[in-house]
Amino acid sequence: MEDSVKWSARPFTLKTAPNCDKLVEMNRLYLLLPVGIIAVSTASIFIKLCDAPVLIIATYRMMLAALVLTPLACYQKTWRGWERDDLGWFFISGLLLSLHFSFWIASLKYTSVASSVVLVTTHPIFVGIGGWLFLKERLGLNLIFGIALSVLGSGFIGYGDRSLSKEALTGDGLALLGAIAASGYLLVGRKMRKGQMLLSYIFPVFSTAGLILILFALIFQESFWGYSLPTYLYLFLLALVPQLIGHTTFNWALKYLPASVIAIATLGEPIGSTLLAYFFLGEGLTIWKVIGGMSIITGILISLRKKALNDK
Repeated sequence: MEDSVKWSARPFTLKTAPNCDKLVEMNRLYLLLPVGIIAVSTASIFIKLCDAPVLIIATYRMMLAALVLTPLACYQKTWRGWERDDLGWFFISGLLLSLHFSFWIASLKYTSVASSVVLVTTHPIFVGIGGWLFLKERLGLNLIFGIALSVLGSGFIGYGDRSLSKEALTGDGLALLGAIAASGYLLVGRKMRKGQMLLSYIFPVFSTAGLILILFALIFQESFWGYSLPTYLYLFLLALVPQLIGHTTFNWALKYLPASVIAIATLGEPIGSTLLAYFFLGEGLTIWKVIGGMSIITGILISLRKKALNDK
């Protein structure tokens, strides 16, 4: 009898405790994932509020993020896992990331938050195209249909913005260039992350992007100092909230959820940014932006659907 009691008690202590831990982690995940979405949604608002040139905003965002990561990178000695061939890829990735932020931040100087954020979020479409062109990945019907819907949606947004001003159309084009640069950054990351830990990859890439942006700012003779106190506050919040809190939350969630699910979750950014812009910046919506935005988001969801099923 005692033996049977002992035998029945052991599975209880060995199996249910891990399940409880997993349940706690999942509950924490579903609480923090919306926090991550809200955090990244603030980026466009802080950028709009910054009274500084595009390159200065991008430089501060990347350099402050890299500086925050420096103590942890030194503690873990992330450079030990680097190989000589990795250095070239770090540079390419950092260059693409610097171009992404330069184009996207510039777009916010010309067009609305809703148009800019929806268009820059099309990067999963360009990742799919790049994977087909450079990584020999299959171009499925889901991706083709998703591309068609996204192109149609971009056309709707462009048509609506063209009626507002030529500057808005320029901003839309810059946002799409930002999406293309982001897709290149993600494709390089897909290659590099196979042999690198997260910090071993993002620390050198963030640092490289920041240094490249400093060089660009010096070439164009932009000043790093002399801005208002509120602008410095917004620059600090830009690095802290969307970059470190938002993206770190998504990277942490990758431990528990497939990458495709995280990619779909990031589609909450255009919705969150649009709502924040309405309440804090007084930006309204046109019917063309609504139709175009819904078409683009639907296209991205369709293009990600097959990968989500494969991840399961």
